[in-house]
Amino acid sequence: MIRLDLKREPHWLDLGHGVRVHVRPCTTALMMAARAEAQRSPVPSTNDAQAAGERTAALVKALGRLGIQAWEGVGDGDGEPVLLTPEGIDALLDLWPMAEAFERLYLSPALLLDDEKNACAPAPNGTSAAGRDTAAPVPR
Repeated sequence: MIRLDLKREPHWLDLGHGVRVHVRPCTTALMMAARAEAQRSPVPSTNDAQAAGERTAALVKALGRLGIQAWEGVGDGDGEPVLLTPEGIDALLDLWPMAEAFERLYLSPALLLDDEKNACAPAPNGTSAAGRDTAAPVPR
């Protein structure tokens, strides 16, 4: 069963270290826009594990730029509050504790919903049941 209890209104997330962000709901449209933006980001690594991390970081930053509407507890080197900008959001999410908290609090509830959707077994006599092969094997 899918529970329809995701937040539908803007809300505050406490990222820790005195930082809070006010975010739009993580909707399908917002997630798809962030994925499209992240796909346009270059991935310089040739190492598969590092490239996967860079793609995930690009997605988290894209979600931040699209979803964060306001913040508290973010300051410059002198401790003065910093205005919210896309570059500032990227800088905030370059800090591992902030990125991890944002991913866990903002993205994970939507991903858990996706896990719930996939938790049901296939119907034994429905379209997801295995069928016979219809094409001959390709010779190698």
